[in-house]
Amino acid sequence: MSEEFQQISIKPGFMKHNGGVLFKKISETEYQFKSKINENHLNAAGITHGGYLSALIDSGAGTAAHRAADNMPCVTISLDLKFIGSSKIGDEIIGYTKILKKTNTLVFLFCELKCNNKIITSASGVWKILKIRPT
Repeated sequence: MSEEFQQISIKPGFMKHNGGVLFKKISETEYQFKSKINENHLNAAGITHGGYLSALIDSGAGTAAHRAADNMPCVTISLDLKFIGSSKIGDEIIGYTKILKKTNTLVFLFCELKCNNKIITSASGVWKILKIRPT
């Protein structure tokens, strides 16, 4: 069921401003997303800023929650991050998201960011499914 990566940052906003996020569905419960690290993503130490990695996971994993919820809008309830590695300018970061459980109102998931086949960030999160259709 794998498809090609597609740009999901098409509306003006934070992630589009920061270079965008490419996304694809692997299966009904697995998704991938990716982004390339630019100079504006770095912290003073010259490595990717944790805030950018957090935003990347929130966007990519949030899109996975949205897709798993039949494209209903979802908002982040909680996101627990562990920073365990680093990346630098020019690196490609690939996110791997696994939907653990979906109820009528919540999506539970796990996500890892990898760079050069090494885990740099892991996260678990819960998203609330909003029972409204976007306009």
